[in-house]
Amino acid sequence: MQFLEMEMRRLLMLVTAVCAVGAGLFYWVMKAELLDESALANAGIVLLPSPHVLPDARLATVDGQAFDSKFFAGKWTLVLFGYTFCPDICPTALSELRQVYLALPPDARKLMGVTMVSVDPHRDTPERTQQYVSFFDPSFTGMTGNLAAVQQASNDIGLPFVPGDIDQPDYTVVHTGNLALIDPTGRQVGFVRGPLRVKELIRILPGLFAQSVSE
Repeated sequence: MQFLEMEMRRLLMLVTAVCAVGAGLFYWVMKAELLDESALANAGIVLLPSPHVLPDARLATVDGQAFDSKFFAGKWTLVLFGYTFCPDICPTALSELRQVYLALPPDARKLMGVTMVSVDPHRDTPERTQQYVSFFDPSFTGMTGNLAAVQQASNDIGLPFVPGDIDQPDYTVVHTGNLALIDPTGRQVGFVRGPLRVKELIRILPGLFAQSVSE
């Protein structure tokens, strides 16, 4: 009887170990699947061959936070160059980003930041920019600076824009709906193509964030 109990315990331990290994393998297979090139492409994510260290920019939030590595520390940030009078791209992108943000698991949500840099500093003050992005979600951040500083930052990131003619009433600014993807150390690692693929981003971002934490 005692021998039988010992054998049963050994069998139980073996089954438990196999299940644990199987679960671990399943996790890493799923993780690899989430982060392979085809999955990234399906989500509209384009990674740079190597991370790009961004120079500090003369941009600031309404409370004086600067566009530098300290601002990006600890989070993955999606950066949109837009403006509050934008008729289509910006409200669409920010609405989609809100959908993604709210649908993420809590741990992943803590690692995601959204920042809009205004490409229309003539009309967009830091206060107005922050008020605008907060309408979509209170966690979103708005930034701006003088036109030269905004252009320098957008060119450094690879998302240039064409300034509007401020002498014309109701002028518009030509800009892209693509986003910059900044890692928690303040390096640009890629782009997210617009219009956003909400479902695919919800699926892949937790894996991307988790990998960055483990590394």
